[in-house]
Amino acid sequence: MVRFRDLGLNPGTLPAGPANAITDVPGVRVGHVTLISGADVRTGVTAILPHGYNLFRHKVPAAVHTLNGFGKPIGFEQVRELGRIETPIVLTSTLCAPRAADALITYMLRDNPELQSVNPLVGECNDAFLNDIQGRHISEAQVLDALDAAAGGPVAEGSVGAGTGTACYGFKGGIGTASRRSGDYTVGALVQTNFGTRPELRIMGAPVGQRLADVLLPQSQSQPPAGSVMVVLATDAPLTALELGRLARRAGHGLARTGSVMQHGSGEFVIAFSTQNQYAYSSLQPVDTVHRLNDTLLDGLFVAVVESVEEAVYNALIAATTLHGRGGHVLYALPHESLRG
Repeated sequence: MVRFRDLGLNPGTLPAGPANAITDVPGVRVGHVTLISGADVRTGVTAILPHGYNLFRHKVPAAVHTLNGFGKPIGFEQVRELGRIETPIVLTSTLCAPRAADALITYMLRDNPELQSVNPLVGECNDAFLNDIQGRHISEAQVLDALDAAAGGPVAEGSVGAGTGTACYGFKGGIGTASRRSGDYTVGALVQTNFGTRPELRIMGAPVGQRLADVLLPQSQSQPPAGSVMVVLATDAPLTALELGRLARRAGHGLARTGSVMQHGSGEFVIAFSTQNQYAYSSLQPVDTVHRLNDTLLDGLFVAVVESVEEAVYNALIAATTLHGRGGHVLYALPHESLRG
């Protein structure tokens, strides 16, 4: 797998973590299931777990932010209200989002048989250009497999998991991830890219999309839909839900660096969580002890968000490979030679 830095390019100013991935945040794990079958099934599932404990019993503080609301995420409203998440995050294809939510409920019941209510958290992108989206080929078993496969360390990118059938700036998109260190803390981003038009693409400020405006265009009678992007942010900084909301709002700046204007038809959403200040489900303490980061350190985390989101998009583009799919449609990989030198 080729990544952006393998081309000799190094965006930003802050140092990356060891894997340059969301999994550089201690405890965070990622799992994929990729489904490629026949001529028209090009889809998958990506699962993000904040830690290795029972998440319902060890909830983590979180925030969600809507950049452009043309999308179908599940579970956002309770996160807005309570400022915490209690299930893993699952990303998948638009029409499979309800199936993924149902599978998350099954997953949570497996370790919490007393459950009577839980808030499954699912994000989605429309992969109908390459994928038979109406076939809703994601099953409960595949969602559970992605959750059970979640691991730390390097993360597979490009045309994998929930990014299997997605586009980005008229090229093949997919899953991308990156991380940054700011002082004692790490911020990691994972993106499911499916957004942007070719002329908008900018890489480290260069108008690459304009230079490649007529190169390797999507092959079909029609263009890919306006798309969507899901951004997942993780950090080990001790942040409250309010502060995580401030981080989530900075993700839009990272997308904008790559050229995004958040088009009308693009659903663009951010989920941010901290692995610190966990909430114990069974605690009877009248007051929880919450550690809070000094405000003077937030600026470094804001920079970390912007840089990690920007590079995660680049990694999705660079790692993705050309893919043929439904109806003879083709999404071509971004030609690496166009970025060298």
